[in-house]
Amino acid sequence: MLSPEQIDQFRDQGFLALEEAIPLAEIERLREAAGRIVEEFDIDAHRTVFSTADRDSGRDHYFMDSAEAVHCFLEEDALSAEGQLTKPKHLAINKIGHAMHDLDPGFTAFCRQPIFGEALRDLGYADPVLWQTMYIFKQPHIGGEVRWHQDASYLVTHPASVTGIWIALEDATRENGCLWMQPGGHRSPLREIYEVDPDTREGTLRTLDDTPWPGNNEAVALEVPKGSVVFFNDHMPHYSSQNRSARSRHAFTLHVSEASADWSKLNWLQRPGLGLFHL
Repeated sequence: MLSPEQIDQFRDQGFLALEEAIPLAEIERLREAAGRIVEEFDIDAHRTVFSTADRDSGRDHYFMDSAEAVHCFLEEDALSAEGQLTKPKHLAINKIGHAMHDLDPGFTAFCRQPIFGEALRDLGYADPVLWQTMYIFKQPHIGGEVRWHQDASYLVTHPASVTGIWIALEDATRENGCLWMQPGGHRSPLREIYEVDPDTREGTLRTLDDTPWPGNNEAVALEVPKGSVVFFNDHMPHYSSQNRSARSRHAFTLHVSEASADWSKLNWLQRPGLGLFHL
């Protein structure tokens, strides 16, 4: 499926963007599936905010349990100081995570599209397995920043084998919070690691290396149209800004690893009840 030039680009740059690779009908079916989840979500029962501004110190049991469930998380700016909603429910959700591919038929069907498994095998995978999925809303006016990070800090395998797959469900631009990446940055050191005590389920983000995050002169904005797919290495530094525009920036992400790689017992995400989802 991938050309030799595209494979070389992924290996050299650490990421590869395939523009308009997903049929728009598939995009709309996924958005409808996400809409059904939001409609059924009891916002009065769970008001957990997802934010990266606190260096992941706010991860509670509702978050940890989402490894084997389908949970909705709120935008930080969707709640008042008193904890009341400042937006309608469908405009207050930050993301849905993290096992939709296992538990929701619409998401399962989307993830089974041949493009994902075929591209991963072209990139060198023998048996790619899907660990987590996230539907990210990046809501208009309040969509939160996702700070610079590397996925290998949160999803650790030995040897390192995680690839992120990011799908634009709407046009992604600088104005509505597109991804930013550092070409070649996957060769930089792993800066942090997030480890969770299996007994207490408390997580700690530790600094491993003080290499600075990319500056404006080193990063590139991945402005891509709806239906585009971005593959990126787990050591690739990436970031997205706040969305202060009037347009949302819906996206869907998958994270996969090689089935033969050892999945760290200290990763926050564990799937003893669901098993492996092979692509």
